[in-house]
Amino acid sequence: MPTATKSSRINISEEDKTKSIAEIFSNNIKVGNVIFFKGELGVGKTTFIKYLINFLQRKNKQSVTEIPSPTFNLVYEYQLDSLVIKHYDLYRVKDEKELITLGIFEDNSDQITLIEWPEIIKNYKTNNIIDLNFEYDEEYNKRFLTISSNNKISFLDEFE
Repeated sequence: MPTATKSSRINISEEDKTKSIAEIFSNNIKVGNVIFFKGELGVGKTTFIKYLINFLQRKNKQSVTEIPSPTFNLVYEYQLDSLVIKHYDLYRVKDEKELITLGIFEDNSDQITLIEWPEIIKNYKTNNIIDLNFEYDEEYNKRFLTISSNNKISFLDEFE
């Protein structure tokens, strides 16, 4: 069984730091990765995703577009030439059965899958999950990010 690999707790209180971490992340994730975004409302998950997708758009020589939160649509899909990115927001989903109609359990080996509020998912069958845990400090003045995975992720060393 793979051992968990974890980055140190990264202070992302400044939006520029969130942006730079998203850029490093965009240069290192691969097709087939499933990224879980966990954390309270307003802690920076969607902002990170916006920068991440915009960097991937630039990297694939695509126009940078607005990246809205799929809170009401539940999923947005971005086609960047041969790269497909699916961005799910499961905040409003109350029952795991609702996920079946979203296609979230279909084969994701040919895309990058971004999932906000993944806590409702009980049995996601892939070894390519990367957890991004966003949290506030006790006074809600600062924000932090911890990145972890059950697989060795070489670029995590860049954050320590």
